[in-house]
Amino acid sequence: MKASLKGRYEPDKSSAAATLTFDAGDTRFKASITDATFAKGPSLNGLGLSVEKPGSFIIDYNVPQQDFRFQFMNTLQLLEKPFSLTYTHVLGARQTSVDGSVAFDPANKLSANYNFSSGNCKVKYVYAHGELRRTILEPIYDVSKNTWDFSVTRKFEGGDSLKATYQTSSKLLGLEWNRESKLNGCFKVCASLNMMETNVMPKLMVESTLNYDI
Repeated sequence: MKASLKGRYEPDKSSAAATLTFDAGDTRFKASITDATFAKGPSLNGLGLSVEKPGSFIIDYNVPQQDFRFQFMNTLQLLEKPFSLTYTHVLGARQTSVDGSVAFDPANKLSANYNFSSGNCKVKYVYAHGELRRTILEPIYDVSKNTWDFSVTRKFEGGDSLKATYQTSSKLLGLEWNRESKLNGCFKVCASLNMMETNVMPKLMVESTLNYDI
């Protein structure tokens, strides 16, 4: 059985969440709560339950909203290349989407997402550069908006990574530093700046996750 605690801090607000996970054979059960669960005394707010068979399906249940989210995954061989397909449906919101990705080789991957409810479609290409593939380039094309988003990630020894993003539609520039540890969880610092606004400070966010074996 495993437990994780996550804290998120921003200048104008903060939040916290906890997750408890245990395995039964090849099936994983998970329960999660947020600070809303205890904000005004114990309640069902922020409570979520899920059951997962890795690589096959995930079923999430939002307790306060009494809503289900279904996700089914499968991997096929397409022209001798692994093709991953994911189907997602949110029952209450009636949102359905399909994700597909194909890895041409360890350094090149192409993926696409289509939302049947909104008609939005995004195509992403991932290129991992170098012998150790620690520099990752990700251009994303939004077909419905005819816009591009870009991200560059640099991974370092020890679990650190630095990621820069830019959204051409909103002129939003982002920078994220992430440290991951199998023993101590992860720590993330993000800064974002709207290039269309003047005389404004970047928005900051700090997120920390601690993992425990029970």
